[in-house]
Amino acid sequence: MKDGREAAGMKACIFDLDGTLTDTLDSLEYSVNETMKQIHMPQITKEQCRDFVGNGAKVLIEKALKAGGDEALDRLDEAMEVYGRVFDENCTYKVVPYKGIERMLETLKKQGIRLAVLSNKPDRQVGHVIKEIFGEGLFDWIQGQKEGVPRKPDPSAALDIADRLGAEIAETAYIGDSEVDLATGKAAGMKTILVSWGFRGRKALEEDGADCIVDSVDEILEIMR
Repeated sequence: MKDGREAAGMKACIFDLDGTLTDTLDSLEYSVNETMKQIHMPQITKEQCRDFVGNGAKVLIEKALKAGGDEALDRLDEAMEVYGRVFDENCTYKVVPYKGIERMLETLKKQGIRLAVLSNKPDRQVGHVIKEIFGEGLFDWIQGQKEGVPRKPDPSAALDIADRLGAEIAETAYIGDSEVDLATGKAAGMKTILVSWGFRGRKALEEDGADCIVDSVDEILEIMR
């Protein structure tokens, strides 16, 4: 099969969350703008939010502050304190799984594929979103950004998760929607699959050098079969 899709003998999938499994843009935009409102800073657009996400909460807020004119990030500590509270209360606001995601995950689970989530979103909120949207028991491991653990694209967390799942690197697929995910999967040496329905889109992923881009969950199931 062409375009780098060979994946025989795969035992585990590590998924990004935002833009891959769930459409979380509304919750992120709302939380950022409520934060900016409370600290009396200009709000950002949905497209700006789409461009700013992917590297964790701190980077998201840094970019929002700079877009609002705070180039020196003088308001960063204040903004992070407010954002932490606001987002904790609204991390599932209008969050929905993308089309076919639940069916895909259930099918992979029945095939014996071990499932995990690795996100740069704070760990507490990742747990909330997964429980609210997918319930309990579907994933074998769930992890967000934690103190002392390098965030993606550092491959450390992905490699640790593969080990926890009992899968070799060559038996593990990393699936995401952004240049951060592409770099993470490649750095970990894993089969790296990028989805076109997320925050970046096919054109941007192609420009970033992705060699395996899928447009539907059925393509993921075909690869993992």
